[in-house]
Amino acid sequence: MPSVSRSITILTLIGLGLIVFPWPQGKAGHAIFRSGAVGGVSIDAAGVVREANVEALQLLLDYLKKTVKPAEGGLAQATQMRKVSLRGLEAAIRDALENNFGQLPEEVQFMGGLTRLEFVLVDRENHDIILAGPAEAWRTDEWGNVVGVETGRPMLRLDDFLVALRTVDAAREVGISCSIDPTPEGLRRYEQLMDAQRRSRSPVVPDRLGPAIREAMGPQTVTVTGVPANTHFARVMVAADFHMKRLAMGVVKSPVAGFPSFVELLARSSAPLPTPRWWLACNYDAVERSEDKTVWRLKGQGVKTLTEENLVDVKGRVQRREGQTSPLAEKWARLMTEKYDELSVKMPIFAELRNLMDMCVVAAIIEMHDLRGLAQCDLPLLYGKTGELPTENWNAPKTVDTVCTFAPTRGGWLVTTAGGVQIESWPLAEKAAVESQLDSYQVDARRPEENAWWWN
Repeated sequence: MPSVSRSITILTLIGLGLIVFPWPQGKAGHAIFRSGAVGGVSIDAAGVVREANVEALQLLLDYLKKTVKPAEGGLAQATQMRKVSLRGLEAAIRDALENNFGQLPEEVQFMGGLTRLEFVLVDRENHDIILAGPAEAWRTDEWGNVVGVETGRPMLRLDDFLVALRTVDAAREVGISCSIDPTPEGLRRYEQLMDAQRRSRSPVVPDRLGPAIREAMGPQTVTVTGVPANTHFARVMVAADFHMKRLAMGVVKSPVAGFPSFVELLARSSAPLPTPRWWLACNYDAVERSEDKTVWRLKGQGVKTLTEENLVDVKGRVQRREGQTSPLAEKWARLMTEKYDELSVKMPIFAELRNLMDMCVVAAIIEMHDLRGLAQCDLPLLYGKTGELPTENWNAPKTVDTVCTFAPTRGGWLVTTAGGVQIESWPLAEKAAVESQLDSYQVDARRPEENAWWWN
């Protein structure tokens, strides 16, 4: 490639995690899910993240087509309000553990076809807690995601719900989050390399400087808090973080109209170039409850993108400049938030992240307001008290290679980006507002049949 004579912005993607999930490692033959694909990439036993090749993806798709059974009967019908009994779900799991060699049927794995959680209902008469929201039949998409036939939204997964329930105390004490960060040594070498490049005043040659940056930076570290790093839950967070940064840096073109990359915004601006940090966080219009705490409702799209500035010192340490943002980074964050629903259809990983946030808020509501005590419903299997229902055990992501992209701009400054995912569920559960109109939803807790664990 010829030398580039005009100003060049070197965009170093700090914190990129490409995640797809290899075959699950079940315990005692209990493979809860037969599918765990996200994003078209793979992660090996050493925790090194790499893009999956075409052959590996095809093997996964062939496997899913043979093993994931389609929805039948009433489960094949889409509805805006399906109810799922947690006591009945636990009974269905118990039946599978005792009579089906621990293999859970698809309707259990995918929680009755739910694609979002909107309501939590306490049925005191039947000693039960009921989840409700939109639901539909499922299929496998071209990337190995199990999604709704009509909307393309990913199914809620029981394994993720188990993690949300079992880590609810950790969510309160340390928070649930992920980040992918360069090491201080890598950042120091990176700064030295770029300082030498600037002092040389030689033209930037991407084919030479790109590999040099990747070597200087070295592998970056994946950090997960609040949930086990070897769970599907953790991998969804890391994958969503990665895809957000790919979109920001223009590594992939946005599938949504009116949502340019951050690189495109930079190219149109003469403002000093920022060093932004973006992260994905909870975004609910409200959490509402009835006066007697038997009806709860989550309102809002669930996820937003936030940003602030980073500063790297001479020793390679990243210093967060809390509350300080650049107009360009803020604009990109706002656009992603506005386009989140549309983006989630094109890139289901973002809808999967929203499912995790829904689950965490629901878990916090149940725990903080003692809904199990109110319903007199203990749910020992779901909460892991018996040890009979372990969560899936995947290879945990540990390191991610640095990725660089070069873009012509008017400023010619160096830009780095970092970020992550942060799920703060307890403050939302604590601030729930009383809404008198929710009392009418209590009728939805009534079962049409005594043994039904889901109904419309």
